[in-house]
Amino acid sequence: MATKTIRQTVRFKVPPERVYDTLMNSREHQALSGEPARISKRVGGKFTAWGPHISGFNLALKPGRRIVQAWRATDWPEDQYSVATFEIRKVKGGSELVFTQVGVPPHRYKGHVSGWRLYYWKAMQEVFAKGERSAKTRSSVKRARRWIEKTRS
Repeated sequence: MATKTIRQTVRFKVPPERVYDTLMNSREHQALSGEPARISKRVGGKFTAWGPHISGFNLALKPGRRIVQAWRATDWPEDQYSVATFEIRKVKGGSELVFTQVGVPPHRYKGHVSGWRLYYWKAMQEVFAKGERSAKTRSSVKRARRWIEKTRS
């Protein structure tokens, strides 16, 4: 099956360790979506995010620097995983995250491209700056949750 690759770069005004911890700490990760997240901090350990909608396992971890995960969503073809890589480095004024996700099914490419930007990077920037997501982002997340519920039905 043909797949697509997502590549995104984003900067945060916090140290790389804070970015890494937000992605790898279940409680902090859950604060981005408001949906349950359970994330193992071990290589080979499993994770879920957005309730059961996202799942996978950790392939490689370098605290504060790198996360590599086998990653999938419930509406993907059965047993299909992508590889999501989060490279985090220190830059002047904070950190830069270079994100690559290889193996995304074409029917979900556009949704995941915008989903990462809105529900992860923008939400993280808001949480880092103000301690919480904006009302606009919370509203967008509610719409996304409704869409996810429809795909589960």
